[in-house]
Amino acid sequence: MSDTDKSKLIKEIDVALDRLRPHLKVDGGDIEVIDITEDMTVKVKWLGNCMNCSMSAMTMKAGVEQTLKSKFPEINSVIAVNGLSV
Repeated sequence: MSDTDKSKLIKEIDVALDRLRPHLKVDGGDIEVIDITEDMTVKVKWLGNCMNCSMSAMTMKAGVEQTLKSKFPEINSVIAVNGLSV
């Protein structure tokens, strides 16, 4: 994937995450897209209260990963580079 394609996809993923952000912000948290690997793994960073939340692993699988995979079928997985769900 070219750098241009990667940047475009990261921006599209960030927009897709806007659907989840209000739910995260209610609890004082947020999420940021960090990178996409060659094998189509999306790396995200938990922000605010999400960094230490015991529910972040469930939020990752049931919320973030499911939302992104449904919109972007080429994504294989979503992982957090910080927090408890690493």
